[in-house]
Amino acid sequence: MRKRLTLLVVLMGTILLVLSACSNDSKKDSSSSTKLLTTAQIKDNIGSKTVKTRQNGQKSRTQDYQQIVEEGNYSLDDPYTKVNPYKTSPLSALVIFSTDQDAKVSYTVHGKDSDVDITNSVKGDSSMIHQVPIVGLYADKTNDVTINVTYDDGTTASKDIKLKTGSLPKYVKDAKVTVKNTDKSQMEVGNNKLTLLDRTTKEPFAIDANGDVRWYSTLYSQHTVEELSNGHILLLTKKDVNAPVYNDLIETDYLGRVYKEYSFKNKTKSSDSANDNKATETTVIHHDILELPNHDLLATVSDGSEYKEDVMVQLSHKTGKIVKVIDLKKLLPKSFYKDFKKGSDGKNDWFHQNSLEYNEKEHSLLISGRDQDMIMKIDYRTNKIIWIYSGKKKSSWPKKYQDKILTPTKGTTITGGQHALTLLSEDDNDPDSEDILLYDNNYDVTNGDKKTSGKYSQAVQYHVDTKNMTIDQTWAYGKKLGKKNFTYIIGNAQRLDNGNTLINFGFKDQGKDSNVIEVTQDGKQVFNSTIKNSASKAYVYRAYRMSFYNDDYQFSVIDDDE
Repeated sequence: MRKRLTLLVVLMGTILLVLSACSNDSKKDSSSSTKLLTTAQIKDNIGSKTVKTRQNGQKSRTQDYQQIVEEGNYSLDDPYTKVNPYKTSPLSALVIFSTDQDAKVSYTVHGKDSDVDITNSVKGDSSMIHQVPIVGLYADKTNDVTINVTYDDGTTASKDIKLKTGSLPKYVKDAKVTVKNTDKSQMEVGNNKLTLLDRTTKEPFAIDANGDVRWYSTLYSQHTVEELSNGHILLLTKKDVNAPVYNDLIETDYLGRVYKEYSFKNKTKSSDSANDNKATETTVIHHDILELPNHDLLATVSDGSEYKEDVMVQLSHKTGKIVKVIDLKKLLPKSFYKDFKKGSDGKNDWFHQNSLEYNEKEHSLLISGRDQDMIMKIDYRTNKIIWIYSGKKKSSWPKKYQDKILTPTKGTTITGGQHALTLLSEDDNDPDSEDILLYDNNYDVTNGDKKTSGKYSQAVQYHVDTKNMTIDQTWAYGKKLGKKNFTYIIGNAQRLDNGNTLINFGFKDQGKDSNVIEVTQDGKQVFNSTIKNSASKAYVYRAYRMSFYNDDYQFSVIDDDE
């Protein structure tokens, strides 16, 4: 009898253990869908790599130009000229010629008036073979261009040439540009600066101080046109204009030559549209990208889970592979993403990261999260939070975050749905001090200012004191413009070299217009451009005043592989 009882106890215990294990397995299965993805899973979902599809597509054209250079049959009096040399930049040209002694070359594209001439010097050592990359032509015009040569013996020569261009494509032509309040004497223009209009979709293009288009790419881009340290640009595009997803990131130049191409899987694609359906364009890198000091790239992405636009990845510039992942869900309180309502596309856009700014000096990163009405600074080496600015009361944050929350001084505005956070300067004598600039949409998503939300948008400058953990508003422009310049999405602000600020009210009047204004420190408008947005999602995402091209850009038709 005792043996039977013992066996019965053992049997019952075994059954209970099995049931318990099954119960635990069931719990694991039911909770697995809410688990955050691992770094390995995110890397696999993004699937980034370098490819040479576009370089190979340009190979025959590059070889033709190489042969012209090697043969040296063209002179200054009769140079080789090719408008749109790589078939994606119709307002550029390549000029090739030889001289009988070493010389330096510059050129001027003559504008409608001298204030909008574009003048560039060809970078590099003196040479007898000259490859001149020309940018800044007008569309549908025979452009007058002067080539200037300065020989090493001090003598000079010049040649006037004519370069004929075609008409603008529909989505550039229909983006009617009007300009007012222009004061070129106070604008940040220079000899070769244009205002680049980086659109949400369609072709990016650039205008001069008169509002005339002087550069555009035939490649559709989404959100991302970023200049690199070598003078090239990163452009996020797609296989062709009819493709549904932007997952080709190219390093190109203003002539359209492609130097590198990064390809991504479609598993992490997302859309800012209300309905993420098959007819909606989607993207892998969604809002921002930057070049790190070692030339790797840092990009904002989604991870392929139910959450979107809350992950950053560092891409090797050599292989395109991901070498670092920062998942903001692992940095911020769980309640932020657990309690946020999903969109109609089934995705949880709880953070909506729209900005990246890297500080090389201290290896820190400034980021903006639109849907938390929050900006923050983190240590890029450790991923630890340095400070946070948010309209969410300090006392309502979990205790471990409270010493990271900045306290605003009296009169300092709370950001709402903000964009384009940039570092202006640091005081070398005070490592706890820094100045930042951003575009405050002033739209209360979760923690914005409910009293002023929707009444205006503005560019705002702040001074951050991390010793006392305070933030002080030191400059702003836009409030007086009122509701007519309110934009609940997109926009940016750029501090220019002369101290002026270029501000893009990108989604004015519900996206019918984009309004780009250059304003002095005392609030005087010196440039006011309105761009009609005649196509869906063709509004100006960001506007930049840029040199076409900068002093670090050197062009050669010789392949990098040779």
